[in-house]
Amino acid sequence: MATPNFIILYVDKPLESGAFYSALLGREPVESSPTFVLFALDAGFKLGLWSRHTVEPAAATSGGGAEIVFALDTPDAVDAAHADWSGRGLTILQTPTDMDFGRTFVALDPDNHRLRVYWLSDGEQANGNQK
Repeated sequence: MATPNFIILYVDKPLESGAFYSALLGREPVESSPTFVLFALDAGFKLGLWSRHTVEPAAATSGGGAEIVFALDTPDAVDAAHADWSGRGLTILQTPTDMDFGRTFVALDPDNHRLRVYWLSDGEQANGNQK
């Protein structure tokens, strides 16, 4: 089976969500229209933002049912990202917390999609776990 390389989030206002993700990711979209915005990310992965009002077949749900996950190299980087995102006004669902797999926090994008940032602890990396 082919490896997934693309995620699409259904959003209320693609251009506004595109501006949010452009600032968050530090890059401009490769495609942008009133109903769809596309980002090309590292290793060929893509993030699409599609208007929930025009997607076919119609989307039955909105944000919050999944997470986009950002891996960082150190626990301090997690704390720094939290400070940065808090300063940008993102809603924070979970402040930086040490969990069984490492250090993490969770924020929301404008459409209530969950954004998790984490550092995988050395013990988990040694075990081959990659949450």
